[in-house]
Amino acid sequence: MEFLRRALNPWGQDVPIGVSWDLIWAAVIIGAVFVVGHALMVPKKVGTGEIDPDEARGLPEKLQRHTVGARGFHWSMSAAMFVLLITAFFPVVGIQFPWVTIHWIAGVLLILTVLYHIYHVFAKQDFWAMWIGRRDIEEGKQGLKAALGRPGAKRPRAAKYPVDQKMFHHAATIVTIGAVVTGVLMMFRIDNFLLPQNMYLFSDSVWGWIYVIHGVCGIGLIFLVIAHVYFAIRPEKRWMTWSMINGWIDRDRYLENHDPERWVVGERGAVGELEGSGGGGGGTGQPALSDKA
Repeated sequence: MEFLRRALNPWGQDVPIGVSWDLIWAAVIIGAVFVVGHALMVPKKVGTGEIDPDEARGLPEKLQRHTVGARGFHWSMSAAMFVLLITAFFPVVGIQFPWVTIHWIAGVLLILTVLYHIYHVFAKQDFWAMWIGRRDIEEGKQGLKAALGRPGAKRPRAAKYPVDQKMFHHAATIVTIGAVVTGVLMMFRIDNFLLPQNMYLFSDSVWGWIYVIHGVCGIGLIFLVIAHVYFAIRPEKRWMTWSMINGWIDRDRYLENHDPERWVVGERGAVGELEGSGGGGGGTGQPALSDKA
């Protein structure tokens, strides 16, 4: 398997022109193996045990998990991402259509959703809610042991975002930023009404590595999308998927899966993680800014 596609430029220099298309199939195969392996190894469990009546006392039946703005961002980004992947890789496998214009317009829409998300995180949410701390790592280890059926292992309750969600978020952030930055640069090579066309902005070698990075990020997104869709439809995860549709979770799901001391329910169902070292490691006991997402 080749990892890079290379070609000679007009001056006889051997320069990269992108990633090998074999990596597309590698990402699909790895994603399929991951899905099948996880489905066979990890049992499908819905619910984690009895609800403590003392913890349930005073809680509303429905608790807000995602606002309209957060849900709008998620589904807008999802739509843009699917269009980008389709327009990027379908032509490679022989499905031809005028994909370039659709691709860069979808890329611009993705950038707008990312900018909105950045604003939303800093203006409306607790930035540290997605930070991985020591406590998250320990809970992740315990959760993995429980998922694999280790004797005596019990899945711990998490803060608003479990460590696996945080890890996925960080991986998606890295590849998305890589795809966005390189995609903006690549727009200088095509005719569009946003940026002036300038094919000589960089040398052929630099352009080639920009295409390589863009391709690597795109291939990484293939795997992440496969994993994300798989977890979204698993029986024990569907309540999270529905919360991204309707915005709320019920009281039992909250108490089964979340630590009330780390995801604190305030007035009118507003919630926020406790502040602490590592954004979820040992808390100070004081509520953080209300996390309204």
